[in-house]
Amino acid sequence: MPPTFCRHNRFVENCPICSKKERTKPGTVTGAASTQEGARRTSPAQARHAASGAVKRRTPKASAQLTVRRMNRAADDGYENDLVPGLRSSVDAGRLADELAHSIARLQQLREAPPGLYAEIAELGRAGETDEALWTCFLTAYLSPLEGTGDPFSAIAAARVSWASGELPQLDGIELGPRTAHDPAKGERMLVAYRAWAQKGGGQHLILAGDESWEPTRRFDRAYERLALPGFGRVPRYEFVTLAGALGLIDAVPQSLLLADATAAPTMAAKRIFGIGDPILIARRAGELAAEAGVSLACFDFALQNWMAPEDEEMAAGTERSPAPDPQLRAPIARALRVG
Repeated sequence: MPPTFCRHNRFVENCPICSKKERTKPGTVTGAASTQEGARRTSPAQARHAASGAVKRRTPKASAQLTVRRMNRAADDGYENDLVPGLRSSVDAGRLADELAHSIARLQQLREAPPGLYAEIAELGRAGETDEALWTCFLTAYLSPLEGTGDPFSAIAAARVSWASGELPQLDGIELGPRTAHDPAKGERMLVAYRAWAQKGGGQHLILAGDESWEPTRRFDRAYERLALPGFGRVPRYEFVTLAGALGLIDAVPQSLLLADATAAPTMAAKRIFGIGDPILIARRAGELAAEAGVSLACFDFALQNWMAPEDEEMAAGTERSPAPDPQLRAPIARALRVG
């Protein structure tokens, strides 16, 4: 019999909600009857083994290392919207409108007046020093700007070495930002892999820019695919290609959220907002929301991650974040979501 899916997008037998219903269907053997049935199925050898006291209870190692994340959720106030079927609170919907507006403002900063190290990256690109610009852009996405400090790029600037030198940054004891991909236990392994990847492919720009005939959306997807290096997860990889496009290093614009990594914060947020676990259906619903609100999908990734964060812990990621979102940017999103 083929496996069946429940309304929670899981196998019925694996769903903690629906599997209970399955177990209590008429005809199900429960309680003492199930014990007697199990005893009848036990072989004499198994019975002797159990009687001797030699049975050992297995301790699942994986479950001991499992980390459970509890999502913050506002109280259900009767909110309903077909664009975001997973939301039941106008507070959650209003916060989504806020974060999308903040993310649009961030992308505008990066494209028009990038601050700090972002400005230097853009200037390197305009000066034709593309390798240096992309290398610095990669380090920024890999290490992640700091939050709550005077200079969000201070740690990156201290570790940074030039691409032309062929050297690797010294990352021992470095302070890392919240979106970092660096694992101190693995040392310089990721940096070595990136340099080897660039050398093998003929250079960073050649690999990321690809064919001149590609549309910006296709170039984004292909660049993201080509950066599938061990240890370079979905969040920093998506950020790297987004930064490279926004700062003018490659002509790339996202057309999909690329949510294959089920553990990434944007993926978990999207599942909750759109009320489904299937990446294809999530992409469709995100596209419908973007079209209705008149915004680009490019702003969704950063907004989803901040929407998942506790209030007052939202990230700026090296840009200037205003206390409240721009009302003009927020208005069309709020209308689509039907929130104040």
